[in-house]
Amino acid sequence: MSWNGNDNKDPWGRNDTPPEIDEVIKKVRQRIESIFGGGSSGDSSGGGFSLKSLPLILGVLVLLWVGAGIYQVEQAERSVVLRLGKFQEIKGPGLRWNPPIIDAWEIVDVVRVRPHRHDALMLTKDENIVDVTVSIQYQIADPQKYVLDIRDADASLVQATESALRHVVGGSIMDDALTTGRELIAQEVKTRLQRYLNKYNTGLEVVIVNIEDSSPPNQVQEAFDDVIKAREDEVRARNEAETYANGLVPEARGQAQRMLQDAEAYREQVISEAEGDATRFNLLLSEYQKAPDVTRNRLYLDSIQGVMSNSTKVMIDVEGGNNILYLPLDKIAESARGIDNLNIPSTSGTASISDLTNQVIEEIRRRNRQEERR
Repeated sequence: MSWNGNDNKDPWGRNDTPPEIDEVIKKVRQRIESIFGGGSSGDSSGGGFSLKSLPLILGVLVLLWVGAGIYQVEQAERSVVLRLGKFQEIKGPGLRWNPPIIDAWEIVDVVRVRPHRHDALMLTKDENIVDVTVSIQYQIADPQKYVLDIRDADASLVQATESALRHVVGGSIMDDALTTGRELIAQEVKTRLQRYLNKYNTGLEVVIVNIEDSSPPNQVQEAFDDVIKAREDEVRARNEAETYANGLVPEARGQAQRMLQDAEAYREQVISEAEGDATRFNLLLSEYQKAPDVTRNRLYLDSIQGVMSNSTKVMIDVEGGNNILYLPLDKIAESARGIDNLNIPSTSGTASISDLTNQVIEEIRRRNRQEERR
């Protein structure tokens, strides 16, 4: 639609028809040629660079070259810089610049912990097969070695893990690999793996090695479960035995201690009695040396009293007769206790023991007759 008869123009006199593509290309071409000092095909001036546009071109190239060498190194990263293909330095976090083309750099994350999981069938020392799954966490400790000294450090870690795990499991028995020895195997694998990585100059550091799972192959799983049940029964029986022993041993020790104490008390008693007897004998000896007859008679009477006090029946052969005298001491015990009050006439030093015995018997008979009359 035209405005006031003017074709392809708006009310302000502008042409709304888009320019032709050939015309646009022609204008861009002319502008580029003007920068480099050239002219169009119909221009009479010669081609070539213009001295006025050369500084502008050089400035643009320098800005592009400088901008290409600016890069950012994060806090957890390090930049390994090579100059003409040779190691130059390691740059820390911050905004960095290196001349492009002359220098090359590679940014490495030295803080991030990287995981690796390895699963394989292993042959143990006792010729059993176990399926072991190990997880490893590692990080880059030396960026220079990681970038320059080895082609693929991560692939080397995989191979070193396989070697270290087979070496350690191959030197262990199946029970250790499946049950109680897993922690020890993990520590040995970590030590050996780190030794391999240091030898290969990978620049990697192993942080954690963990045995996630270790089990026998599926073909022998049922038999292994039976072995586990038998081991559990063994542990239970051992615990019961230990419980019984813990209850019996202290009692036996107490009895042994009591017997030792009784023996010690008996020993002290015997020693004390022996010492008392020895002291009493020494005292009697001194008294006997002073008055032999009196001491002898007293000892005899004490002996008779002790024998008759501990016996209920005594048979006495009467001198000069065929009859045997029967003394019921249980009935005359009270009379026997008063034997110290007997009126025994004093004897001379020439009196014999037999005379003294006869006197005692006569006195006992007399008292018995008195008892019967009553």
